[in-house]
Amino acid sequence: MNWEALLEPLSRLCIGVPRRAEPLRRHTTLRVGGPAALFYKTRDLEEFARISLWAHQNAVPVFVMGHGSNILVSDRGLPALVLYNACERMEIGEETYAETGVSFRELFLKTAQAGLSGLEFAVGIPGTLGGALVSNAGAYRSNIADLLIEIDLVSEGVRKRTPPRWMQFSYRDSLLRRPNAPPTSLLAVRLRLKPDRRRDILMRAREFQRQRILKQPPESSAGSFFKNVYNRALAEQLPNLPTPIREAGVVPAGYLIEACGLKGYAVGGACVSRKHANFLINRGWATASDFDRLARHIERVVYETYGVQLEREVLRVGDWEEEADLP
Repeated sequence: MNWEALLEPLSRLCIGVPRRAEPLRRHTTLRVGGPAALFYKTRDLEEFARISLWAHQNAVPVFVMGHGSNILVSDRGLPALVLYNACERMEIGEETYAETGVSFRELFLKTAQAGLSGLEFAVGIPGTLGGALVSNAGAYRSNIADLLIEIDLVSEGVRKRTPPRWMQFSYRDSLLRRPNAPPTSLLAVRLRLKPDRRRDILMRAREFQRQRILKQPPESSAGSFFKNVYNRALAEQLPNLPTPIREAGVVPAGYLIEACGLKGYAVGGACVSRKHANFLINRGWATASDFDRLARHIERVVYETYGVQLEREVLRVGDWEEEADLP
């Protein structure tokens, strides 16, 4: 695709100035990633929709990103128009409207201040509302999908409002994480929240935040790298699993990784955190390939030890063609 030739028609749609070859390591929490073919940061929802429609209708590959907290971008970069979504308008109420570029944490704070409950689990989850939707973010037995009423989106060149079922949500998953997902830009949502005492909402959120601080490392990471494993037979066999988790048939990915002796294991600048084994951290000089090789090593060892295949929560995106066979 002739990206230079696309700059002029794209610029006519933009309020600001799109850029060529923007290094995506500047925009991801893992601090890795090569250049975007085209990069544009949008703060206006109608502009976001307009650009998305143009791209879909002209077969221009688009990747929408927020705070870059749940992606691993190839060292070779991303051959697409990367739209950095900074659309952040909110209208707070029992039926809350929010644009998808808003910080997930900021959305929780605004709703909590209004005495509205439902988003307490979001207090320590990095990234934007849009990213939370794509991965059906959640914690402490709550998920963003449970709160949704309606989604405003552009998909395959058409703007529409859809019910939540369009996203085909499941545990840490949605239609948009799957192979051959339709080109889609999530614009805004409406959420249903419940009135509660502000003090009680904040107390619950503080407890969730306290647990996160105790468990999670401060270094650059993408949050939980692997999904937890739902396998009742395995859960019943493992020692030291908390009773509620065992009864639910859940095996935390971090438990398996730690039990395999992989805390502190490193490939190049990428390392398994010694604080929480489901966090892969950047020691300061990691490449995307380091993280990918480390993740594949973890997957192999866990499979050989426990017979289960870990599934990544962090999405691998970009041009990995020449890196797929790295050991």
